[in-house]
Amino acid sequence: MLLPIADTATVRSTALRLVKEHRTALVVVVVLHTFAALFGLVGPWLIGRIIDAMTNGNATGTTVDIMALVLIAAVVCQGLVTRFAQWQAMVLGETVFAALREEFMRIVGHLPLSTVESAGTGDLLARTTNDIESVQATVRFGVPRILVASVTVILTVVAAFVTGPAIAPALFIGVPLLVVTTRWYLRRSGPGYQRQLASYARLAGAISETVEGARTIDALNLAAVQRSKIDKALLERRDAERYTLGLRTVWFPSTDMAFLIPVVAVVAWGAFLTTTGVTSIGAVTTIALYAMQLSSPVGELIRWMDEIQVGTTALSRIIGVGDVPPDREASDEEPVDEQLIADDVRYAYRSGVEVLHGITLVLAEGERLAIVGPSGSGKSTLARMLAGINGPTSGHVTVGGVDLTSLPLERLRSHVALVTQEHHVFVGTLADNLRLAAPRADRAALESALEVVGALGWVRAMPAGLRTKVGSGGVVLTPAQAQQIALARLVLLDPQTLILDEATSLLDPNAARDLETAMNRVLHGRTVVAIAHRLHTAHDADRIAVVQDGSIVELGSHDELVTAGGEYAALWTSWHHEESGHA
Repeated sequence: MLLPIADTATVRSTALRLVKEHRTALVVVVVLHTFAALFGLVGPWLIGRIIDAMTNGNATGTTVDIMALVLIAAVVCQGLVTRFAQWQAMVLGETVFAALREEFMRIVGHLPLSTVESAGTGDLLARTTNDIESVQATVRFGVPRILVASVTVILTVVAAFVTGPAIAPALFIGVPLLVVTTRWYLRRSGPGYQRQLASYARLAGAISETVEGARTIDALNLAAVQRSKIDKALLERRDAERYTLGLRTVWFPSTDMAFLIPVVAVVAWGAFLTTTGVTSIGAVTTIALYAMQLSSPVGELIRWMDEIQVGTTALSRIIGVGDVPPDREASDEEPVDEQLIADDVRYAYRSGVEVLHGITLVLAEGERLAIVGPSGSGKSTLARMLAGINGPTSGHVTVGGVDLTSLPLERLRSHVALVTQEHHVFVGTLADNLRLAAPRADRAALESALEVVGALGWVRAMPAGLRTKVGSGGVVLTPAQAQQIALARLVLLDPQTLILDEATSLLDPNAARDLETAMNRVLHGRTVVAIAHRLHTAHDADRIAVVQDGSIVELGSHDELVTAGGEYAALWTSWHHEESGHA
């Protein structure tokens, strides 16, 4: 599933909203560049006057000197004004881009987790990296330069008509070629760039999944399959790039020709008019220089139009993230207690294929429930239902009588939280990582949480303690340390019910035992549902649920299930003998 893409109307309304929000700065930029363009028009006009004066025999040394000084002054003024105009334009671009980026990150931070996981990492990763970079280039550089070029083109054309109204129409002789080729290009480039950006997302997703699942791929001998998947993504990426490149190889030479033709036409038509006395050689020279000057801003408009296509497509993908519908409708109901109940829960990832079949569980406050069963039996899916990440296809999961999907995420996580085997260390300090769960926590609260999970000692031994930078470019934490930081976040979050989905399965046995000791301190007094792959975790639980093929086939204490001689007893006997053999 790919995340949605905003339509043209939405992109246009977003652009207009940004213009309105920053209209004062935009007006300042336009005014400054208008003055810069006016100073730039002085040079060709003076050159034309000098030529006419010399042709008519009216030129004196003083006249030429004065005009030369005025020309120098105009160039200096243009340089100074341009400098401030470009600075103001860059400030505008940075301000607008910062607003866009903050809005996008706010939207991404509130995306339903179920949607993110269904879409996969590739699409969202491409939008947060490649697409953001494309929009960044457009907003920071493209929008200011388009403003500059547009103002320069308009003023140059006006100046040409003022100088020689009979000659100036020749400036437009290349417009038909420019319009035809540009329309041809724009009809094809939009879909082409959408395909190009989507191909990048697919390639990024395939590579990311391969890196993350390298061990699984190696264990199951899936290297050839995964390589084939990446090769297909690469081919699609190549074909998409080749298509847009092919469009540019037609469009760019056509625009170059459209720039050259007006210069030739102005000189030829002007030469004819001078022979009839309609205009002067100086006027022809001035307009010919204006025609040559036009090639730069018009060419810049053309080049940025190409980049704008990419930026607009990227913006549509970024804005489209905001079109993801919420996966829950929040209500004002408040749970009356912390009892977690699953009532006849069924779930299907796709229509007609259920993976959970009518599961009912009633958890007492403070109870520890272990869920065991073979891989693919539905344990993790059940954990997601109990944590409120996904709503059941039918049935209800409630806490204190309120459906989990009726609680806003902030309130939900104060009641129920999921701990998985995936632990994340974010770029920043250790304190920054911990305050993700409690932004207002002071140093004492952070150290107290670390002490609960047994991490305070090694954190204090770090080069800068809680101020030590970790993540990319910082200190690399071991998997056990990273999981301890994740548990410390839970202590700060302080939910009553914890869903543990094989939280220590990726750690070596020694680290897992140490971490489980720390977890016992975190779990004290809380309701716990543990997806157990090490059966000693199940042994210590108050009750054990055995899941097979999406149903609970056994439910009871360790002793009760062993005595019953069913599925759990067989699992326990097999695991116990295996552990004894290793010992």
